[in-house]
Formats: sequence, C-alpha cells, structure tokens
Amino acid sequence: MAENGSSIRRRRHCSGCGYRFTTFERVEEVALSVVKSCGKHEPFDRSKVESGISAAAKGRGISDDAISAMASDVEEAVRVSGSVVPATQIGVAVLEQLRIVDEVAYLRFASVYKEFDGAADFHREIELLTKQPRNAESIS
Repeated sequence: MAENGSSIRRRRHCSGCGYRFTTFERVEEVALSVVKSCGKHEPFDRSKVESGISAAAKGRGISDDAISAMASDVEEAVRVSGSVVPATQIGVAVLEQLRIVDEVAYLRFASVYKEFDGAADFHREIELLTKQPRNAESIS
C-alpha cells in the first residue's frame, strides 16, 4: 500500500533486460453526474453538499471536520447507486447524516429541501424525526 492506501506499489522486473522498476496502481473513480429536478445533468460538486450542511449547521457547534466527514459520507452513499444520481437522493443522504448529528440542523435543512410552507410542515417533520431512532452518537 502507498499514499495512505489510495494506491498499490509494486516492484517489477523486466524479463528481457533485467531492469527493476516500481509501478503504482490507483483506482480511477468514475465521475458522478447529478440529475436535477428539471432534468439537467451536472457534475457532482462536493463543495455544494458541504455548503448546504454548513448553512444548516450554522451556530450549532458542528466542527468543519464533522461537516467534511458528513459530505464524504453523503458522497460515498450516493456513489454506491451508480455514476448518475438524482439530486433528491443527495438531499435524502444529507438529511440522514444531519438527523444523526443534530436535530436542529436537520430541521433547517429539511425546511429548505422539502420547501416548508408553514408551522404545520415543521410539526409533521418533528413527529417523523421523533419516531425514527438515531443510529449514532453526535459528531461535533
């Protein structure tokens, strides 16, 4: 293993001339493409995920490292489903991460993502939130 596990280092030997050399094998990740609700395709941009999480978590004491870790988890979660993902799947993955970490940040993100119109939307979401158990301890 080399480069923090992101590549494999191999020593090689040329059977023709006897020369010894090193090669590095790296996984080439397929670029993610996001399908927006209007049907437009655009490349996945992790910084957009981080900025959305950051906006929802503003003033909540969630560290930049935790936000970055959540964005990584979101990217990993959507990458599993293929190279083309709907934007809604990314939003749901963000909500899942925020639900585990901070309920207020979850509600803030949900209010924008789900386009809340009034207090009844918040009440409904709080009821859903309290019915679902949290899967992990708070990350901050």
